[in-house]
Amino acid sequence: MEPRAAVKEKFFIVIRGKSRKGFCRGCIGRVETETQCGELTGLLYCAGSNALNPKSGGTVRKEDTYSLTRHQAQLLLFVSSVSKRLELLCNPQLFSAICELSQDDLVVVKHKKGHLPGLVKNLMQIGRKEHKDDLHMLGFEVEFVDSDQNLSSKKPPPLPLFSAADVVQVVPSYSVPLGLHWKDGQSGGLNRKAVTRINSLPNIGSHARQTRENLTEQSTVQGQSPSASHVPLEVGSLVEVVSNSGVTVYGVIQWLGVPAGKTNEWAGIELDYDVRGCSDGKYGSQQYFTCKASRALFVPVTKCSPDSRFSCSSSGRGTSKPTDTLLVPLYEDPEEYAPPCPESEALSLLVGKMKGIQGHINSCYLDVTLFSLFSSSVTLDNICQTPADTERPIMCTFREIVNRLRRQGFVPAQSVMNFRQQLGCDTFRTEEKDPEEFITVLFQKVLRMGPLIKLRSGQDTCQGAYTFQIFLEKGQMGQMPSVQQLLDTSCLSGDLKFEEVPSCLMVQMPRFGNKYKMFSHIIPTTELDITDLLYNSPRECFLCGHLAEFECLQCLPDRKMQPGRIKPFCSTCNTQVHSHPSRQAHSPRALPAPAASDTPVPRHTMQLFAVLCIQTSHYVSFLKYGPDPHSWLFFDCMADRHGDDQHGYNIPEIRACPELGDFLSQPEEDMARSHPSQTPELVRRLLCDSYMFLYQNPATPLSRSNHEEPFN
Repeated sequence: MEPRAAVKEKFFIVIRGKSRKGFCRGCIGRVETETQCGELTGLLYCAGSNALNPKSGGTVRKEDTYSLTRHQAQLLLFVSSVSKRLELLCNPQLFSAICELSQDDLVVVKHKKGHLPGLVKNLMQIGRKEHKDDLHMLGFEVEFVDSDQNLSSKKPPPLPLFSAADVVQVVPSYSVPLGLHWKDGQSGGLNRKAVTRINSLPNIGSHARQTRENLTEQSTVQGQSPSASHVPLEVGSLVEVVSNSGVTVYGVIQWLGVPAGKTNEWAGIELDYDVRGCSDGKYGSQQYFTCKASRALFVPVTKCSPDSRFSCSSSGRGTSKPTDTLLVPLYEDPEEYAPPCPESEALSLLVGKMKGIQGHINSCYLDVTLFSLFSSSVTLDNICQTPADTERPIMCTFREIVNRLRRQGFVPAQSVMNFRQQLGCDTFRTEEKDPEEFITVLFQKVLRMGPLIKLRSGQDTCQGAYTFQIFLEKGQMGQMPSVQQLLDTSCLSGDLKFEEVPSCLMVQMPRFGNKYKMFSHIIPTTELDITDLLYNSPRECFLCGHLAEFECLQCLPDRKMQPGRIKPFCSTCNTQVHSHPSRQAHSPRALPAPAASDTPVPRHTMQLFAVLCIQTSHYVSFLKYGPDPHSWLFFDCMADRHGDDQHGYNIPEIRACPELGDFLSQPEEDMARSHPSQTPELVRRLLCDSYMFLYQNPATPLSRSNHEEPFN
């Protein structure tokens, strides 16, 4: 198929899809040609020491890109973090306003001292252009505004340089450049000011400018803040306050009343971020509420208005207006296979706030289970590669959740709520549940797969299960057992063996929700050895390594022979071990006689890839996203919340957790000697709150064909 020439100066950013021939998610390129089958070939821009010189980037699907103007591409290139580039694109109004910034426009930028207001002074070109195809990066020189309403008397040479991602707010260009300051009961007389565009900055749309002009008109009416002042405000209300300089801050009302020395009603607001000059809830000499330092703002109630970011009010009069331009397209291909997130892209795709699966109404058990099983696991990937059953809406919804997670790194609560509604039981919509209950429904009813593990009790027939529950007496184990010890003891005590090596083994700890746990701490086993737990499989003697013929349950806790480990013996070692007076009462059991072989007995191991934890009725998870020992993530679907229970929403968060890799790289004996209180916060949380350990066997990926019919 012959390619057709592309329009010159056409830039793009890759917003989704697997890394392909040089282009990966977040990369910026320039189109060279576009084929009729919807593929782009182009140049890839990579930042160098002095210039941004392009190199051949290969091909990328057009549907996996978003078109950029030259100016937009230059601004985004100065944003070094790929995830921050994509986050900025997800806020179209802010990005449009940033692209329109003019000289002396007022902005709020991220700084090591917090969020500070400042004036844009220069648009700076970064990098030396050595060739005609080179592309400068663009950044902003910003002059900070003092909190005493005067510009800084000492202007640091040179002015600090900020990228587009550092700008958190663009203030409508009508205000006198003052600091954050509120006068009692009046706005201070806002006036529009003339501005001059710098370097003929391109206008990428009228929406942002029109929005700013509308805000100007609203703000000059009777000196009131924009939006309806008729909506009653109370403690817990989400509000915004506009300063005399035009900077808007957002927060939650934590106190209402008349402070000492005032005659009218004031509001104490806990802000979303630190603002210089604010307190920790103290006004004057009195503490009215408590929050982080530099977060408490006290203003007259008349200066407050409902948060315009959440325009739907409790009265139902407000309406939520979508943005004119959706820079990151909605997910529209739920049936198309999306591979697991590779290790090299996991941090840029997944780490941060509003990442992972958004929690909503007791959904944490479901959110962490889906995230742990399907975001990065290669073993479970075969399930997602099979064609979606279009006659079953729930399977399409499930596929959409997995693909959103793998491509965009975020699944909104509404997608998961649709899935919960399709599970067929009303309790899944609102009630708290445990992961094992959801896992059974997921594999049995949604994926229509039989049990993942096959267990044999004694000589009985094989029985199936989706998870393995540890059962034992507390006296059988020490105070801080490992998962290996717990599994060995539980299987041997219950006379259970695995019929075959599972592709996925989910081991549930001896605890019940947040109400009871048998052990205060459990040591994770990163490589689970199940060789001695396989039915009718050759095993080696615990002492000499020859073919084993006996095993002894009573030897399991023997402190002289690695307590907690299964002890298979050959005939000679069995006789010698049980000749000791302390073991003469033991009853070793003969093992099935396997075929004789001179080859060494193979070891069958499984790799830890996720841990579900619970604390105070809330589930979180740890995920290993690649082979590197430090490739661990921590996921909380409700890490934070914006607003109250009625009108707010949960903020999911994923954090990189390399310190867990450091801890797990130690021998189990060293981990057992570590006191949890001396370990990092997330490591301590895993040790104390572990609920279910998830293991996989990469050599035998899970497939639907091997698990089609449930076992009876």
